[in-house]
Amino acid sequence: MGTRDIIHDPVKRALIKSGWEITADPLVIDYDDLMVFADLAADRPLAAQRGTERIAVEIKSFVGMSAVRDFEFAIGQYQLYRSLLEVTDPARMLFLAVSEAIFAEFFERPAIRLVVRRYQIACISVDVEREEVVRWIDWRNIEP
Repeated sequence: MGTRDIIHDPVKRALIKSGWEITADPLVIDYDDLMVFADLAADRPLAAQRGTERIAVEIKSFVGMSAVRDFEFAIGQYQLYRSLLEVTDPARMLFLAVSEAIFAEFFERPAIRLVVRRYQIACISVDVEREEVVRWIDWRNIEP
């Protein structure tokens, strides 16, 4: 396991405030000869139907020397985890969680939006000071 991102705990508390139950911290994704660790797993009961909504969350702080380099790393990690989850836990949707500040200043850039949409990266932005989810973005359902 790696080091926790500096926004790990605020993201976790924001999810809990939003009605999610944290079921793993970290979530072990184990497939054949590879074991990796997503930051969180969370479940939330669905009111309209029986069952549970299940997510995995990879948290990124974007505090490196280059946001683009951090983004490159995050995309690779996200694609790896999503590929493994599609086999090991296909009902669990993967989200990339970032601070609202990073989302507003970096993820709203046209080139970054293009890449995020192309790779269909679902995102959560969190106000880390107030520990609240600001927005859920599932680019798969948004027109270009």
